[in-house]
Amino acid sequence: MEPTASDVRAEDGSRVRLWTCTPETGSDEAVLFVHGATFGARAAFELPGIDGWLTATALNGRTATAVDIRGYGDSERPDTLDADPGPEPPVRARTAALDALAAYESLQKDHDRVHLVGYSWGSIICGTLVTEHPVEPASLTQFAPVYAPAPEFADDFGLGTPPEPARAATRGELRGRWDDQLPTESPARWRGGSEDDDPVFDAFWRTLFDSGQGDVRDGERVVVAPNGTLVDLSAAAEGVEPYPAGEIRVPTLVVRGSLDPTSTRSDALALYDALGSETTAYAELSGGTHFLAHESRKGALYDTVRAFQSRA
Repeated sequence: MEPTASDVRAEDGSRVRLWTCTPETGSDEAVLFVHGATFGARAAFELPGIDGWLTATALNGRTATAVDIRGYGDSERPDTLDADPGPEPPVRARTAALDALAAYESLQKDHDRVHLVGYSWGSIICGTLVTEHPVEPASLTQFAPVYAPAPEFADDFGLGTPPEPARAATRGELRGRWDDQLPTESPARWRGGSEDDDPVFDAFWRTLFDSGQGDVRDGERVVVAPNGTLVDLSAAAEGVEPYPAGEIRVPTLVVRGSLDPTSTRSDALALYDALGSETTAYAELSGGTHFLAHESRKGALYDTVRAFQSRA
């Protein structure tokens, strides 16, 4: 299913892109997906030509919308991404929550119930949205969350002093990050391809580069992402709670893949234990990495989250 594109405006006027898959018969429920630190909404949730999480959600009766946070995907690109290093890189979680809020409020107009799904850094955005703004989603799913990581989590961020406003990654770097998490000599097969064909990663890279994040630097194609997220994650690694999880009262699911080195079991359980909701669940899916939503076991992820949303 090909998602449709639309735009909303955040509170400060920033243009925010939404990607939506809609059930044929319509729906009174919607799910808002919020991506993580490096990849925009389409790369995170619905690759062109490959049915993903948005399609699965819509086929099961709920409107599925993914938001590009400013500086990601096809949302407005802050001018500060091209500025000299300064005291704080752009697009921290509190700013990103304004974009998620605009998306959430747009869905509220036509739906009785709106569920939230935060992925990786997106879990910090969703936690911030729920605890700092007057929203009460039908449920919250924190997928591959980062909440209280070990101090060494941020060792390789390389923000610099003063910190750079943005970072760039090549195709090889992104593929290496994914492949290194897989316990196999054939990562393409793990993603549903073959020794000679890796359609999922190819679509993943093409989606990223063709979006507003694509650039060419020193003759090499790269994707660029704001570094505000790395400040949030570094602070969490230093023991600063990214949002008051104990104030979350809505039904909340914490879910991760068993092979995920970014969202560790100890960190995900720390979040689960800190939640203030009376209705919580924890799920760990075997054989999934931080990129589980695009891997061979993605159906188990979709089903687990959908079942929780139906119970909420």
